[in-house]
Amino acid sequence: MSSAGIDVRWQRRAADIDGELWQACFPPSLEGEWWYRALEASGLEDQFQFYYGVVYEEGKAVAIAPAFLMDLPIALVVPPAILPAFELLGRMFPTLKYQRSLFVGSPCADEGRVGSLPGADRQAILAALQWALADLGRQLGASMLVWKDFPARDAAELEQLARAAGLFVAVSFPGTVADLPGTAKQEYLAALTRMRRHNLKKKLARSAATLVLEVEALQAPDERTLDQVFALFSQTYDKAKTRFERLGRSFFGAIAAQPQSHFIVLRERSSREMVAFMLCFALEDRVINKFIGIDYRRPKDAYLYFRLWDAALDWALARGARSIQSGQTGYRAKLSLGHHLQPLTNYCRHRNPIVHWVYGRVARSIGWHTLDQDLALHLQAHPLDAAAHR
Repeated sequence: MSSAGIDVRWQRRAADIDGELWQACFPPSLEGEWWYRALEASGLEDQFQFYYGVVYEEGKAVAIAPAFLMDLPIALVVPPAILPAFELLGRMFPTLKYQRSLFVGSPCADEGRVGSLPGADRQAILAALQWALADLGRQLGASMLVWKDFPARDAAELEQLARAAGLFVAVSFPGTVADLPGTAKQEYLAALTRMRRHNLKKKLARSAATLVLEVEALQAPDERTLDQVFALFSQTYDKAKTRFERLGRSFFGAIAAQPQSHFIVLRERSSREMVAFMLCFALEDRVINKFIGIDYRRPKDAYLYFRLWDAALDWALARGARSIQSGQTGYRAKLSLGHHLQPLTNYCRHRNPIVHWVYGRVARSIGWHTLDQDLALHLQAHPLDAAAHR
């Protein structure tokens, strides 16, 4: 597909794109080719079809846009007020239970990204991609196109695209980031408010009195360890209120083979049983806290999430990390640990103009306070954050 002298060609595998282009468009500080190869090897075909738009200008490849197709459960799309009607209709017409959607981004990444070479014309690239996405969406039977979870640094160029292409804008669940002001834990603790620092130390002390744990930082863990990891991840997944992707055991095998992946593991000292883990990606001076698993059969006074954070923090500081990105949801605990919120936005177009208009109207009423109860309470207590979000 081509637009304004720019050509977009679709690939189905990350390996079919030149490795040097991946490196230039998705440098080591980002989830790049290795991440998409791992997803492709994770047995997710029943949930997603992966596509990669390679953008060419005068025959030269200048950008990569990862994308995926998904039959999105309608409960994640339709406004709550009219959801019962859709659920009733879905019993008679099963196809109404899902909305086929073509996304720019990654199903498991916290931020969407179109990677491009330095100096490339980003606005022309995005315009060509929008045109090519619409065409691909028609071929695949997708009713919705979504630029998924793009950060504030991309807002200006995507808002320009939205005006030109008639996209509606929808606030998404914000990301969370904890900045590490120095190389010592004391500097991190000093940056917390007095109350947060006191509460964290109290939880850690109570946990230590409840459960004696040992910490391991593992790369490429063996199959038995990965079985334990997946069992704990499944416990945590089952308790989650918001679910987008469903990861199987094969994902953890595929991602464990990547050199960027590190597993921070907590074991009970007496039994050597794993009680919690955190999968982290080490990306230059940044750490991504990707997935966690916790044994919820343990006493609440064990405060395993906070013990896990404390262990991951020590590991990240020892590596010289300057920030830890902890993703979406679970905001109450993350905010108490000094994370700040990073706005993320979806830019969308529905193929049906009437449905597009309805979704656009509903999107105007969506905000952090409507997406998550913990966020609503936080915004009430922190008016400056609420004002900045608006």
